[in-house]
Amino acid sequence: MDALAKDIATINGYYWYLVIVLLVTAGAWFTARTGVVQLRRLPEMVRTILQKPGADSDDGISAFRAFTVSAASRVGTGNVAGVAVAISLGGPGAVFWMWCLAILGGATAFIESTLAQLYKVKGGDGYVGGPAYYIRDGLGWKPVAALFAVIITFTYGFVFNAVQSNSIAGSVQGNLDGDNVALVVGLVLAGLTAMVIFGGIKRLSAVTEVVVPVMATLYMILALVVVALNITEVPAMFRHIVGHALGFEEIAGAGIGAALMQGMRRGLFSNEAGMGSVPNAAATASVSHPAKQGLVQALGVYFDTIVVCSATAFVILLSNPQYGLEDPQGITLTQSALQGQVGQWAGPFLSVVIFFLAWSSILGNSYYGEANIRFLAGRRAEPVILVFRLLVVVCVALGALGSVALVWNLADLVMGFMATINLIAILPLGGLAIALLKNYDRQLSRGDEPTFRRSELPQARNVTMWGEGMDMPAVRAAHGEKR
Repeated sequence: MDALAKDIATINGYYWYLVIVLLVTAGAWFTARTGVVQLRRLPEMVRTILQKPGADSDDGISAFRAFTVSAASRVGTGNVAGVAVAISLGGPGAVFWMWCLAILGGATAFIESTLAQLYKVKGGDGYVGGPAYYIRDGLGWKPVAALFAVIITFTYGFVFNAVQSNSIAGSVQGNLDGDNVALVVGLVLAGLTAMVIFGGIKRLSAVTEVVVPVMATLYMILALVVVALNITEVPAMFRHIVGHALGFEEIAGAGIGAALMQGMRRGLFSNEAGMGSVPNAAATASVSHPAKQGLVQALGVYFDTIVVCSATAFVILLSNPQYGLEDPQGITLTQSALQGQVGQWAGPFLSVVIFFLAWSSILGNSYYGEANIRFLAGRRAEPVILVFRLLVVVCVALGALGSVALVWNLADLVMGFMATINLIAILPLGGLAIALLKNYDRQLSRGDEPTFRRSELPQARNVTMWGEGMDMPAVRAAHGEKR
């Protein structure tokens, strides 16, 4: 196990330079082309996420539910354990690079989620879509689309779910003694997962729209308490973050290169901007214009990284942790930092929070796999999805027993593969999303509620939805004719 983990880490050390170049290039390019949409349209993001589903809501879910499905996948161990791994290996500067990737990634998230809405199709119990669909239909790269669908199904259904399960088990073991704690946690988690994922996207979204906001809010409150208790140390903490990231401050064992690499990796694992996962959730929403879900998912990047990840980082950094460690510290570092700040009760509390956040991530991850199985298997998808769900349950149970280093290194590797394929695809397709944004902006400037028909974007080929019916009066009535 240890040898395999080191071999994968070596591969990641080289391959991730390419991934970072692609992430930064795409983020900067889309930021410029969209007129910094991730900041310029921030109020519109908030307004859009609260809208009711359109007249075709029987085929889809609301923008908020689609947001919580994506947030369920985003907000989990990446925010709690992942940030701890980044800081323990890369030092405080890793947090700065995590923030930078999030700001650039907001534009990338807008592009990929808008494209997912444009190329969504009806399937199963609602809409489905994502990179596999826009790669096939928008670019005509069928083999590449199939490859992406296979990779994301394996990555999210099995690898990332093992990461979530592993972090839950680690958190519980930090509070309970016993030889079989991890096994029991894995079996309980597998049973709970099976109860939800066999119910489809509507049952899944009904769970995530409750679990994610409640647990994230409780965690944020506790983090704010820690910041308040150490308010005089906060300015120095920010100096450490920026100083180490830019090379002004040396941290033993954690140079600027380690900070950059760990910040980028953990940032991508956490907010998933550009990875090609979130578009699968974005496609499920029933909205009157594709750009609406692009805005909603751009907001999700901020919620995940700027808010939740920063909360974890502040808790850890205000507890004077060790940096530049050879072995990554995950959930146990966050847990010990909280206990040192507010008392031993924080350990069990964090176990409960991470249990529900990571469990909701497992639910969101599982849906991403199902959406891509539908792409690969078409009308014969149901039997394959049944087998997939059973394998997910098994991986959740076994993931609790794995080593921290192995599951995180494997997650980095497959995450890099996904991001590479998706970014190469959205760079040539991005012009369609930018045209949709201009269409959206024009309607907003007139005071109209933005709606879209595919005839308004003739350069987009193979779009099967967004016909004349998508602009029915009922849609306008559902969203309000005037702002």
